[in-house]
This record gives sequence, C-alpha cells and structure tokens, in this order.
Amino acid sequence: MSSPVAFTGSVPRTYHTYLGPMIFDDYAHDMARRLAVREGERVLELACGTGIVTREIVKTLPKSAKLLATDLNQAMLDVAKVEVADDYRVTYQAVDACELPFGDGSFEAIACQYGVMFFPDKVKAMAAAKRVLAPGGRYIFNVWDSLEHNPIPRAVHETLAAMFPVNPIPFLAKTPYGYSDRAEIERVVQAGGFGKCMTETVGFPCTAPTAQDAAKAWCEGTPILAALAERGVSDPTPVRQAVAKVLGEKFGERPCKSTMRAVVVTAG
Repeated sequence: MSSPVAFTGSVPRTYHTYLGPMIFDDYAHDMARRLAVREGERVLELACGTGIVTREIVKTLPKSAKLLATDLNQAMLDVAKVEVADDYRVTYQAVDACELPFGDGSFEAIACQYGVMFFPDKVKAMAAAKRVLAPGGRYIFNVWDSLEHNPIPRAVHETLAAMFPVNPIPFLAKTPYGYSDRAEIERVVQAGGFGKCMTETVGFPCTAPTAQDAAKAWCEGTPILAALAERGVSDPTPVRQAVAKVLGEKFGERPCKSTMRAVVVTAG
C-alpha cells in the first residue's frame, strides 16, 4: 500500500472498524465470488490490509487450497491475523508488491483489493504479479472510480480543501480515487505482460451508521490523520466534527448513506 508510516498507531484498527463496513465489505464479498478458488489452487493476496478480503476468501476456500495474504505494512497484517479466523490454509507475510519474493508460476490466482493505486511503479508491480502467476492463472483487482462517482469521499476531500486552502490535503484525489482511467489501466496491465484485460464498473451502497462514524473513518482511519499532524493538528477532533457536519447535511445523520463506484479488473 502506501508508506508504512501512514498506516501505524491507531490507524489500522480505525480503518478496519469504521472504513471496512462502510466501503470495503461489499467489494470484498464480490472479490471472493469472482476469484472462485478451486481445489488445490494457490492464491496470493496483495495489499491485504487488515484482512477484509482475506476473511471473505477464507469462507469460500476449498480444503486443499492455500492462501498467502501479504501487505507492505506489518501493522495492517497484525490486525488481519487477529480479525481472520486462524486457519491452516492461510499464511501471512510482509511483502512489497513491486518486489515479490516468490518463484515463477507460484500461484494460480492473485487478488488485490484497492492496493494497485498505492503501488509506486504500477508496471513493475504488474510484471511481478504476471511472473509469479502460473500459466492460465488469473489476477483480479479493483480500484476506485473517480471522486465524481464516490460522493462521500468527495465531500470529505472538498471539506478538507476548504479548511486547509494554503496547504491542501491531496490524499483522496491523488491516491485512492486518482487511478480510474480505463485506458491507462489496460495499458499498465498489458505492459506488465498480461494478454487479457477485462474491466467492469461495479457499484454498491456506501453506508455508515452515523455521520460521525463516517467522518472518523476518513479522518482517522486513513493517511489523512498523518497529513493533519503534518499541518500542526495534534487533535483531529475539530476537523472530524467539521467533516461530520457536512456529511450529515449531505447524506444523513443516521445512517449516513450514499453510493460508491469502482472498476474491477480481470487480467490473465
């Protein structure tokens, strides 16, 4: 994912508790369904974070299949190990997706939920995935569509921009919601050595129990928390409250609800 520093301290647990149910769970279920792991297959998960997809894959994993869940950030993996039920078929490893330390053809399937946007060299990461994928294997990953199609994070981004006009926080627009151009995605997939690239737009409801929960998810469960500290904000509470006020006005106080959209890619 991004710099490990941005996903340490309280961030991984807040990310899992508040952001997971709001924006990740539905796509995790969709990812596991698409992956459709078969008996005997070896599966690699890249950028597994706190194990939200890992947990869904395990539910459908045949007895003879194996899953290796990896992430650059050990703090995120530590949460995943707690949140995913202990299972002999699942192992964890801190891994850089651009430098996969596995032999050629080691896996029949690769999954990556919302990690590709964070890879600093996307072609290199794609080529690494292609190398460790067995002939005939499949790589399924998803990326967020632009902020235009994801109203709640767009409102968070705009609120923060208004609060910090001199030194804005670009994280949401630049990274998680900044890599959705289908032509560019296809170019990277092909440059990485894949011959097949299918893209599909997928949407789900985006719901938090309260506007306060939604604001906490974004302001304290992402690298925005570190960005606030860099701008001299030692206590994120006033910023979170300002974001919650906007979200409540736009999307409801209880629940706070809108839509979200992503691009799901199957490469082979």
